[in-house]
Amino acid sequence: MHRNKAQAMTVLLTALAPASWGTTYVVTTRLLPPGHPLFAGLMRALPAGLLALVITRVLPRGEWWWKTVVLGILNIGAMPLLFVAAERLPGGVAATLGAAQPLLVAGLGLAVLHDRPTVWRLAWGVLGVLGVGLVVLGPQAGLDAVGVLAGLGHTTTMAGGVVLTKRWGRPAGVGPLALAGWQLAVGGLLLLPLTLAVEGVPQRIDAGAAGGYLWLGSMGGLIAYALWFRGIGRLPVSASAPLVLLSPLVATVIGIAQGESLSPPQTLGFALALTALVAAQLGPATRKNTTTKEKTFDDAAHDDRRARGHRDGRPPSGHRGETARTPGAGVVPETCE
Repeated sequence: MHRNKAQAMTVLLTALAPASWGTTYVVTTRLLPPGHPLFAGLMRALPAGLLALVITRVLPRGEWWWKTVVLGILNIGAMPLLFVAAERLPGGVAATLGAAQPLLVAGLGLAVLHDRPTVWRLAWGVLGVLGVGLVVLGPQAGLDAVGVLAGLGHTTTMAGGVVLTKRWGRPAGVGPLALAGWQLAVGGLLLLPLTLAVEGVPQRIDAGAAGGYLWLGSMGGLIAYALWFRGIGRLPVSASAPLVLLSPLVATVIGIAQGESLSPPQTLGFALALTALVAAQLGPATRKNTTTKEKTFDDAAHDDRRARGHRDGRPPSGHRGETARTPGAGVVPETCE
C-alpha cells in the first residue's frame, strides 16, 4: 500500500512537468516577441541552468561531461524547435505532434533499453494520440511544412532524451535538480552564440514578455525538468512517456478558459486522451509467471552494481561472504534525493 501511494505521488509530481509545458503555446503567442524562437529557448534554459549550478554546487565528473552534452542537446538544445512549431502551427497542431512522443519512446526504449512495452500501454498510447488529434485537428488546422518539421524534430529529440536519461540515470550523490541544471546550462550555452549570430536580442521586451520568459525559465524550465528527470528515474519508461499527453490537454483547457468551445468530436477526443493517460498509469495486474518485467531505475542500478561486482571479481549481491560495496557506488539511490 505504501509503495502504491509513493508511486502515485511520483506520477503526480512528474505530471506537473508536461502540464507546465502545455502553457508554452499560449505564452509564446500571447506574450513573447514574435520571430525569436532561439532567444526564447535561450532564456528558458541558460538562466535556470546557472541558477541550479549555484544552488547545488555540483559539476559533472568523468564521463558525465560528454553525457551531459548529449542530454543537453537532446532535451534542451532542440528547444527552439518547439517555439518555431508554436509560432507556425495554428490550432494546436504542434501539440498533436508532441503527443506522438510516447510511441517514439516505446520504439527507442525497445531498441536501446530492451524494454518491451506491454500491449496495454502501447494500445492506450495510440488511442491517446488519436484523442489529441480529435481535439486539436480540424478543417481549419494549417499544416505549415517548416512548423511540422520543427514539431517532429523536437518530439524526436525529446524522446531520445527520455530514453538516454533512463539508460544513464544519475551519478552517485547527484539529485535531479543538479542533473536538470547541467543540461539547462549546456543547452543554454550551445544556444547563446547561435542566438546572437542569427536573431540577436529582441528590440523591445515589455513587462508581459519578461513575465513570459520568467515563467518558461522557472516552472517550465528548472522546476519542470527537475521533476521530469526525477520521475524518469523512478517510473518505467512506458509509464512516464504517456504523461506528455498532458501538454496538449492543458493547452486545450487554456483555450476553453479563453472562450473557445469544443465540438462533440473534440469533446470525445479530450475524454479519450484523458482516459488513455490514466489507463497507461494503472495497467492490468501483472501475472506472477510473467518473464518480462518493466525495470525501474532502481532495478537497472541494482543490475549495474551486480555486473560491476562480477567484472571486479566480487561475489554478486545477496551471496554469503560478499564484500561490502562502497557506499554510493553506481547510481544514486532514491533516498539520496
